[in-house]
Amino acid sequence: MPVNEIETVLGPVPTAALGTTLMHEHIFVLTPDSQANWSPDWDEEARVADAVERLRALRAAGVTTIVDPTVDGIGRNVPRVRRIAEQVPDLNIVVATGIYTYVDVPAFFRHRGPGALPGLPDPMVDLFVRDIREGIQGTGVKAALLKCAIDEPGLTGGVERVLRAVARAHLETGVPIMVHTHPRSRTGSHVRRVLTEEGVPAARVQLAHSGDTDDADHLTELADAGYLLGMDRFGLDTTMPFAERVAIVVEMCRRGYASSMVLSQDAACHIDWIDPELMPLLPDWHYRHVLNDVLPALRAHGVPDPDVTAMLVDNPRRWFERA
Repeated sequence: MPVNEIETVLGPVPTAALGTTLMHEHIFVLTPDSQANWSPDWDEEARVADAVERLRALRAAGVTTIVDPTVDGIGRNVPRVRRIAEQVPDLNIVVATGIYTYVDVPAFFRHRGPGALPGLPDPMVDLFVRDIREGIQGTGVKAALLKCAIDEPGLTGGVERVLRAVARAHLETGVPIMVHTHPRSRTGSHVRRVLTEEGVPAARVQLAHSGDTDDADHLTELADAGYLLGMDRFGLDTTMPFAERVAIVVEMCRRGYASSMVLSQDAACHIDWIDPELMPLLPDWHYRHVLNDVLPALRAHGVPDPDVTAMLVDNPRRWFERA
């Protein structure tokens, strides 16, 4: 694919058409096994209709693109996402391939490849490449990025195996990598070491959830190395209060790093990880919080419009344009 095109659920579009982009949003975050066993109230048609309504409202508010990094481990279902995308055709939805785990590889991979016999090639790599080149789950929808995770448990054997498989799929395909990180544990440093060993350029890597810390010196170090920082959990005020999330973005802009950040909320139309009765504790955790509340707060603290445009438009486009 040309460097100035990107795959979306409805096919390739010019990267110049990405426009205002939320770089880390989910449509559904689900645990299918648990849901099938313990949640009798799932209504597929109602959930799809609700997602369509929410995404139409987001598009009407001025967002042109969302990046949905839902992969194996958090309920990826691309046929469902395509059904939704077909009903919101003027919103670009970009999807991912990869595996989401904090500790072990999924049981499916435990006794395949190097999990079965040391030295065997890892089947994850070919599966990720297939999702990128041929399409996901028989849909023909192609992944435009790779996604993996490292959290507070650190660089476990399973996490490292996935991270290296993602790196090798990147080297074969050129698509960028998003890594869920835990910045208070400085797990970005582990990502940096492993991906450097694998030969992945820092500029092709986004460190998601970098906004979960107020350690500007640590974020500056990562930005100076070339990584893109995901300030992408606005609305999750129980993890870090709104004022602190705004303040770290303001400080990084003051230091001259607007070109190293993207903004988002890590929200979803539906997430089954949280008891619905607790969701009222997160009233601002929704798709339009950045537009409605974050941008006015940034501007009130002196962040100029060119910096806002960089974080919402220019940086996402540049990250997806392959070197």
